[in-house]
Amino acid sequence: MRHFLTLKDFTKEEILEIIDTGLSIKKNLKANIYNQELKNQTLAMIFEKSSTRTRVSFETGMFQLGGHALFLSNRDIHLGRGEPVKDTARVISSMCDMVMIRTFEHSMIEEFASYSRVPVINGLTDSYHPVQLLADYMTLVEHGMDKNIIAAYVGDGNNMTHSWMMLAAKLGFELRIATPKGYEVDAKILDDAQKIAKESKAVIKIMNDPKEAVKGASVVTTDTWVSMGQEDEKEERIKTFKGFMVDDEMMSLAQKDAKFLHCLPAYRGLEVSEELFEKHSDIIFSEAENRLHAQKGLMVWLKKQNFNS
Repeated sequence: MRHFLTLKDFTKEEILEIIDTGLSIKKNLKANIYNQELKNQTLAMIFEKSSTRTRVSFETGMFQLGGHALFLSNRDIHLGRGEPVKDTARVISSMCDMVMIRTFEHSMIEEFASYSRVPVINGLTDSYHPVQLLADYMTLVEHGMDKNIIAAYVGDGNNMTHSWMMLAAKLGFELRIATPKGYEVDAKILDDAQKIAKESKAVIKIMNDPKEAVKGASVVTTDTWVSMGQEDEKEERIKTFKGFMVDDEMMSLAQKDAKFLHCLPAYRGLEVSEELFEKHSDIIFSEAENRLHAQKGLMVWLKKQNFNS
């Protein structure tokens, strides 16, 4: 059974195939062609963390592909009342054709997948956010920015940073990560990415100076400094991350035609300035829309891989 828990589990060719599938589906959608590759299929969506883009994109995507999505919050199912993950996995996977989970601990989704009879998709964990990276890379492809990438990530060493590392390691491009001291990426995940990077010739650099990371980059990206579950750290984080806001001055250090990406939601005046965000708003909201198309490509790909149909 092929699940989609982290990009680490996929080859470069498979990642590009998923992207191509999503782009093809998007092209058809824009021409009002709806090929219902998932007709009569059901996607269970388990949310332990709230979301805008994840819920809307998966639910809309299943509808457009001819299937149906079920929204299941931990307040609505027994998983949130103490039922073991393995029991919930066995029950839901016996009734649905695919499962998407958005949760906290990555170990939870790994346990669920180990007991599931159907593909499980990581809609976000504290360690990884791989579906967002599919959308990010699809956006770069559409803008002709997928060649000779030099990417700079400025901010917290979080699930987005980890997923950028895996994408760079798999596809073989340069990634520079700048975080404040004490907020670096997970050491084990970095080690995994560096091992993969040796094969792909990717370059992953870790530093604490955001300007050094952005200098000469073709893609600059960031994320919120305060993720869900970190609200009590907000004031401390804002002080620590001073100097890490991506604004016009910092962006001027990048290549002249560099693109700025943000996975949203964006907090203007913190990780990104209002002015810079609005200058790059077209590509940012294209990136957001591509969650829909990339995830449709992923779901169709998983169905073909697992059920040969």
